[in-house]
Amino acid sequence: MTKILLLSDTHGHIDNTILKYAAQADEIWHAGDIGGLHITDKLERIKPIRAVHGNIDDHIIQNEFPENNRFFCEDVDVWITHIGGYPNKYNVRIREEIRKNPPKLFICGHSHILKVMNDKKLNLLHMNPGACGKHGFHQVRTMLRFTVDGSKIANLEVIELGKR
Repeated sequence: MTKILLLSDTHGHIDNTILKYAAQADEIWHAGDIGGLHITDKLERIKPIRAVHGNIDDHIIQNEFPENNRFFCEDVDVWITHIGGYPNKYNVRIREEIRKNPPKLFICGHSHILKVMNDKKLNLLHMNPGACGKHGFHQVRTMLRFTVDGSKIANLEVIELGKR
């Protein structure tokens, strides 16, 4: 079983509460708009991190992290990208590939809106952890945590970090 902390849209902000939750995970996944390598450096000192760059991230972050990160966590095919859209409204950049080769778990950020939903047409679970940074229009900072156990995604929790 692998315990995952999923966050996005830090926009350069990291605090002790985020780090506390990071220490409880086995892996940290960041869905983009990191805002500076100091964020991923701090997280990597705690646990392994998988990340993608977002639309606000500069060339330094873009050289460090890809636009799309597709991998297996245990038996779960995972695809993380920053701007991905939602079921029935996927971003044009990924629309054809996700229809041809859907993962079991599709993760994106960008919207600052926490959403978890099933895509019944593609038989995948879509997650957007909202935003845990202080920049943006969101009112409450959020992250997600869950477990991957073989091919099962379970124990999903929303973590609210307070007002931005």
